[in-house]
Amino acid sequence: MIIKIVLLIVFFAIMIGIGVYSRKNASDVNGFVLGGRSVGPWLTAFAYGTSYFSAVIFVGYAGQFGWSFGVASTWIGLGNAFIGSLLAWAILGRRTRVMTQHLGSKTMPEFFGQRYDSKGLKVASSAITFLFLIPYTASLFNGLSRLFRMAFNIDYSICVIVMAVLTAIYVIVGGYMATALNDFIQGIVMLIGIVAVILAVLAKNGGFMESIMAMSQIESPIAPELKGAFTSFFGPDPLYLLVVILLTSLGTWGLPQMVGKFYAIKNEESVKKGTLISTLFAIVVAGGCYFLGGFGRLFTTQEIVSKEGFDSVVPTMLSGLSDVLIAVVLILVLSASMSTLSSLVLTSSSTLTLDFINSFKKKRSDKAEKHDMLVMRIFVGVFIVISAVIAIVQAKSRVTFIAQLMGISWGALSGSFLAPFLYGLYWKKTTKASVVTSFCFGCTVMICQLCISLGLFKLPGAFFGFIFKNSLYSGVFCMLASLVLVPLVSLVSQKTKPADVDSKFACYNQKVQVTVRESLQEEE
Repeated sequence: MIIKIVLLIVFFAIMIGIGVYSRKNASDVNGFVLGGRSVGPWLTAFAYGTSYFSAVIFVGYAGQFGWSFGVASTWIGLGNAFIGSLLAWAILGRRTRVMTQHLGSKTMPEFFGQRYDSKGLKVASSAITFLFLIPYTASLFNGLSRLFRMAFNIDYSICVIVMAVLTAIYVIVGGYMATALNDFIQGIVMLIGIVAVILAVLAKNGGFMESIMAMSQIESPIAPELKGAFTSFFGPDPLYLLVVILLTSLGTWGLPQMVGKFYAIKNEESVKKGTLISTLFAIVVAGGCYFLGGFGRLFTTQEIVSKEGFDSVVPTMLSGLSDVLIAVVLILVLSASMSTLSSLVLTSSSTLTLDFINSFKKKRSDKAEKHDMLVMRIFVGVFIVISAVIAIVQAKSRVTFIAQLMGISWGALSGSFLAPFLYGLYWKKTTKASVVTSFCFGCTVMICQLCISLGLFKLPGAFFGFIFKNSLYSGVFCMLASLVLVPLVSLVSQKTKPADVDSKFACYNQKVQVTVRESLQEEE
């Protein structure tokens, strides 16, 4: 217990210290929200990775999908690395950085407003961002608090309150730069911690091969005819596995707190380095989390899962580790969760202030920036309080799985934003009407999913039964459908295309003069 407490005190002291150190970089809106657009590749890559992977992944998804797919759940982590990190950086990174600076946008809603010349889109997207980031944040509290109860046997509410207060302090004081520096340190802890935990867990069953042999003896209730289903290449349910990979990987392309990392990166060289660093980080952390969860059936039973839910799988696996390793796990998951939480609250507060509230102001005074800073800091606290209250109430409600909460949040945000943002960076013919369609479609589908999860109503038919099987299926449906809807609606609504779209894309065609030291001429 002393080891656990000492490590936590050191961790919290470093975190608060970095917040105080970074306060000089949070003196204006640009510094508070984007770190002055001068963040290097290592800090940006680690900020992206640590915002991506949290207690939701380590406790919720690794537990649920490790139980469902066995060792094949490792594919989810690899999908996160190559689709959610590598491709996201390669396709979105540079163009996002260049166009957002050209337009002067600091947030995703501000990008929508300026790219499509629409104040309404800016306001609507800021409202969607704020509302649907709340269940995601609540799911973070849920996952972390389960591990704290396992390690310290303290009340869930106390865990939530402590985590909320500490996150609020360093985000309010230091802004984006504080979160980036903390993310870097927390990312290193995550890399070391996940490797140590995997080795320790496998050793409890005699090592990797022995663990694989034990898993191969477990029969799958979904595919009992498939011998060794939980050690097979794609597991007992390949279609469901593909759905999970798409939601957790492609979904990041439309999340404001993830895409926002590209706004702040320093230069093009940093984008190239950040792509490599972020991908390697994801391979180790995401691949490791899902690989670890794949052995969950060796440590718990169907009865425990039926009684306490999938969120109990990983804590049960770790409960038999030594005190030192449990302390390492706590710091690992705390690092992942605090970094994600700080990113979420910073995104939501800046969006609500800059894009929602300021949109209704007719005049900007000389003291407007100081006022914006104060309001953003207040909303950091408000957002954390709302999320903490929901997390405490949600623990006793019917929607108990972390994965379900995260699926609804990711589905609504990515289903609404992914296609308009992606096409907005690459295709001049994208129209305001298509963006409105995407926003309405994504939110409507996921609200229906939430109501169905709560048992308020059911939709008839095999097709609707498949789509609304759970929030993961409906979330993927939203994203893929929006990629089709946006270009189709754009083609029939060209009258709503912004008039000066060519000037917005001019930033990609700037000519650069270079000095040539030696010019080789063709021989006559």
